[in-house]
Amino acid sequence: METIRIRNNVTTYMEELKQWAEHSKEKCLEEMTEFFRVRVDGYEDHMSVWQEAYEYLAKIVPKDAKTMLDIGCGTGLELDEILKNVPNVNVTGIDLSETMLKRLKEKHPEKNVKVRKGDYFKEDFGKECFDVAVSFETLHHFTAEKKEILFRKLYNSLKKGGVYIEADYLACCEEEEQLLFSVCAEKRRMEKIAEDVFVHFDTPLTPEHEIACMKNAGFLDVKFDACINGASVIIARK
Repeated sequence: METIRIRNNVTTYMEELKQWAEHSKEKCLEEMTEFFRVRVDGYEDHMSVWQEAYEYLAKIVPKDAKTMLDIGCGTGLELDEILKNVPNVNVTGIDLSETMLKRLKEKHPEKNVKVRKGDYFKEDFGKECFDVAVSFETLHHFTAEKKEILFRKLYNSLKKGGVYIEADYLACCEEEEQLLFSVCAEKRRMEKIAEDVFVHFDTPLTPEHEIACMKNAGFLDVKFDACINGASVIIARK
């Protein structure tokens, strides 16, 4: 596979990342749900850097989609844009944070949006239920093994011809991927945090490894579509 470039200056970026990793050694990991619970009021302002990416994702969601799954939907920033373009789509949103799901429902009380509080690795997505599935900046905390299992669930949940669209933080190179997984593993070891506990620490895969996970899960037509302010968009069709 041809190398996909998502950073203009990898050398400088990696030097800065290594410095950050060294300085962050003393900072304790935070459990995922608690991390977002205490930050919900400032969450949308923090995520506004990706407004262009939200708009881009909304434009490539099929206009004729009738059913959509959004995993890790948070307060629904991607849905804010998608529902402008596909206002009648029936949405199922899954997220760990009850606080964020409440905010999502408050924003779109008139839309066909159902929310489910839960772990999307454990939640049942059903079989051939959705025309489209999306995720935005939620999967960059997990291993390739966990992602492959999740992508298989997403694949099975899509109708024939359905599409999964992902916009996420991906590693610019294998060095970044290996560095962040190593730092996270050491933090877990030092803090005695079990592997099955979700923590908020970025461990992105490279685009090549992310795409390989999708293909291993069953998706045959997978393409890297764009990178917008660090949000890499991948489109996978069933």
